[in-house]
Amino acid sequence: MAEAGRRRARRDAVNILYQQDLLELSADAALDRAEAGGSQISAYTRRLVHGVEEHRQELDGWIDANLKGWSVERLGTVERNILRVGAFELRHVEEVGDAVAINEAVELAKRFGSFEAAGLVNGVLGALAKEE
Repeated sequence: MAEAGRRRARRDAVNILYQQDLLELSADAALDRAEAGGSQISAYTRRLVHGVEEHRQELDGWIDANLKGWSVERLGTVERNILRVGAFELRHVEEVGDAVAINEAVELAKRFGSFEAAGLVNGVLGALAKEE
């Protein structure tokens, strides 16, 4: 898959995970909801959404361990799910390099997160990548 296709897949995954988080839906229900709204969901988006759901406790544990004075629960919903997607790619998607996973997550944070989100995402995922 071309990187532009993955960029869109990541953005779509964060949007779906955001809705899943807010509405307390399963991954399948959130994906169905997105499709019912007219979205075409790529295979990579599905992989990210299902992967985050399957590994959520593990991902949140890694994120928590690399947050300074914060917890996953205290993060904004957008930032939390950007970090989950980035952490999932770092640890479970071998064909995506660490630098790409971090950069893409930072770009999502710049676009959709709070003012401080990009720095937070970069710091947490950078620390996580060094642990590998």
